[in-house]
Amino acid sequence: MADMDQQEMTDALREEIEGLTSTDRAAVLLLLLGEQEAANIIKYMDPKEVQSIGAAMVSAADMSQEAVNYVLDEFVSTLKKQTSLGLGTSDYVEDVLKRALGEDKAASVMGRILPGQASKGLEILKWMDARAIADMVRNEHPQVIAIILSVLEFEVAADVLQFLPQTVRPEIMQRVASLETVQPAAMLELESIMKKQFSNNSSARSSSVGGVKQAAKIMNFVKVDMESQIMEGLMNLDEDITQQIQDNMFTFENLVDVDNRAIQTMMRNVDQDLLMTALKGASEFVKEKFFDNMSSRARVMFIDDMEAKGPLRISDVEEAQKNIMRTARKLSDAGELVLAGRGDDFV
Repeated sequence: MADMDQQEMTDALREEIEGLTSTDRAAVLLLLLGEQEAANIIKYMDPKEVQSIGAAMVSAADMSQEAVNYVLDEFVSTLKKQTSLGLGTSDYVEDVLKRALGEDKAASVMGRILPGQASKGLEILKWMDARAIADMVRNEHPQVIAIILSVLEFEVAADVLQFLPQTVRPEIMQRVASLETVQPAAMLELESIMKKQFSNNSSARSSSVGGVKQAAKIMNFVKVDMESQIMEGLMNLDEDITQQIQDNMFTFENLVDVDNRAIQTMMRNVDQDLLMTALKGASEFVKEKFFDNMSSRARVMFIDDMEAKGPLRISDVEEAQKNIMRTARKLSDAGELVLAGRGDDFV
C-alpha cells in the first residue's frame, strides 16, 4: 500500500486513483524513468502491450501530481516486498539449458516446459497488419492458414479472415478448431512461407496451437454478418465442432454471470449510446445487471434515453453487442476485469 494515508486523500484524488488501471500506473512509471530507460523496457513488450502502454502514456499528461506521487509510492512499496527470485525469463532459462545440454536437447526440454511456445520464425506476424498477413497466406493450404490464425492475437486473426475469400473461411475455422499439436515438419513448412518475405532463423519445434477454444475466441472478434456466414458453412462441414465452438463463445448474454466490478469497468470504457443500442435487444436479466450498477438518477435517465431511440434493426443491436464484447475482451486481456462464463480461458 502506498505511503499516502487513504484518509488524507481528497475525494477527487481518491476517485482519480480508483479510476487508474494497471496500464495507467505502468505508463506513469515509464514516464518517470526518462526516454532511454523507458525505451529499454518497451523493447521487450509485444505489439499489443506497446499500443496499450503508448496510449496510456499520452493520456497520463492529464494526471494530477498527487496521483503521480501516489503511483510512485505504491510501486516503491510493492518493490520492497519483492525478492530477486522468480524474475527470470524463459529466454534466460533457455540460454542456461543450451549451455548445459546443447541446442537440440534444450529445445526438447523447452518444448515440454513451454508447450504453447510458438516458433520464433512466426514472431514477425505480431508486427504485421491483418491485410498483409492475408495477402501473404491467401494462396496457401487452409491448414497452413489455420496454424497462422492460431498463433495470432484473436482480434487480428478475425481481421485476417475478413480479407480472405468467403468460400474458405468455414474450412479454415474447422481446421483451427481441430488443431492440437503441430509437429516440427509442419512448422518448418510454415516458416519457409515466411522466408519468402522475411529472413528469420528457424527454430521449429512441436507446438500446441489451435483447438475449439482458440476458434471460439477468434469468432468472438468476427463481425456479425461474417460470423453468420462462417458458422453456417461450418455447420455443413462439421456440426459437432460448430456446436462446440458456439458453446465456448462468450456472448453478450453471458455478461449476466460476471461480477459487478467488471460491469462497472465496462461501463466506464464503453460509449453510452453503444450500450443503449446493445441493451435494446438484451434479455431482462442482462439489462438489470447493468441497471443495478447505475445510480437511481442515472438509471432513470439511461432508460429514458434508450427508449427514446425507438425500434432498432436487429443487425445494429447485434453489432453493438459484438463491439462491446470486443472491448470487454481487451479489458480482460489487459487484466482490468475478469470475464467468468463460457470457456475456461475467460476466467
